[in-house]
Amino acid sequence: MVIQIPKETCPRPFLKWAGGKSRLIQQYIPYFPRSYQTYYEPFLGGGAVFFYLQPTTAILTDINAELITTYRCVRDNVEELISLLKDHKIRHNRDYYYSMRANLKFTDLEKAARLIYLNKTCFNGLYRVNSQGKFNVPLGRYENPNICPEDLLRAASVALSTSEIKQADFADMLNYAASNNDFVFCDPPYHPISSTSYFTGYSQNSFDEKDQECLRDTCAELASRGVKVMVCNSDCEYIRKLYKQINFNIYPIVAARSINSNTKKRGMIYELLITSY
Repeated sequence: MVIQIPKETCPRPFLKWAGGKSRLIQQYIPYFPRSYQTYYEPFLGGGAVFFYLQPTTAILTDINAELITTYRCVRDNVEELISLLKDHKIRHNRDYYYSMRANLKFTDLEKAARLIYLNKTCFNGLYRVNSQGKFNVPLGRYENPNICPEDLLRAASVALSTSEIKQADFADMLNYAASNNDFVFCDPPYHPISSTSYFTGYSQNSFDEKDQECLRDTCAELASRGVKVMVCNSDCEYIRKLYKQINFNIYPIVAARSINSNTKKRGMIYELLITSY
């Protein structure tokens, strides 16, 4: 079956995602490598950079199993997924949301539709799970949530069609990326810049300083092979020191903080864009 994509619909993230990079792409453009063959993104999330670059060959990974299942279903079974989302849209109300949030017994395709449905209707599009790995974000206040963005999903399916998508830890990149023809973009959970900014609910496993150091070491090993590496993180002395130790280039980026329980604390902050080249 050939999927027809309206000309005005460009591939872009089909999920709302905390820390998504859609608004920062224009600042990133000068720092993207001019040439590469295989693109790697080990913290996939919303995939904004992937959808902007639209690489011909990509290996996309994430530790979040439900997220990876969703991307695979968008790639391989988008029409069936759209059909399920249309049903969610018809049935959506407060009780239905909480019944879907509590129910975990689904096929892979149903899991994908559930994740997109919850993502489009939950508070702030925030993905958060508790210690048992259960999604626990409350219902958002939307009059008409876009539960089934058909054209966007079809465009994403086409963009993903030549990509390998799998659940994996970021260090798995060491098994693949090995030359200056490879480009690795890393958008890990950010190091907290205050005692109240530590977001740990993305998966059942937190991302602590040992993980940040392991990521740094992984990036250093990749760079030693000639791989082009780009990393995002918070602007703090700890992260600056980590990457200065391996002689990476560090650039400040202005970003908008959009997720905070106190709306007065949302606003412009600095982040870091770090490159090996």
